[in-house]
Amino acid sequence: MLIEVLKSKIHRVKVTGADLNYIGSITIDENLMDAAGLIAGEKVSIVNVNNGERLDTYVIKGARGQGEITMNGPAARKVQRGDIVIIIAYAQMEFEEAKSFQPTIIFPNEETNLLN
Repeated sequence: MLIEVLKSKIHRVKVTGADLNYIGSITIDENLMDAAGLIAGEKVSIVNVNNGERLDTYVIKGARGQGEITMNGPAARKVQRGDIVIIIAYAQMEFEEAKSFQPTIIFPNEETNLLN
C-alpha cells in the first residue's frame, strides 16, 4: 500500500512577487529548492499564512541567492507581495518505508528568504 507523506517543506517565506500574466506555477530561489530537495516541475502545495488560502502548483527554478518567491498565473490572485507562505511537497511511499522516513524542513530568514 502506498501512502502520501510530507517530503519537504519551506516554512514561512515572504512572497516577493505575484505575476498574474504568467502561465502558472511558483518561482522559488534555487538555493531554497536545493535545501528543501525540490526540483523544477515538482508539484507543491502553497499555504498562505495571511489569508488561509491553499493551492497546488508546480515549481519553477528562480535565480540562486536572490530570495525570490513569486506566485505566477491565476494563483497570483490568492497571494499578495509580502504575504507569508509555507511551501509543501509530498511523496508517495510504502507504508513501512514511511514509518521511518524523515522529511526535509527548512526555515529561511522570513525577511530575506535566505538561508542563515
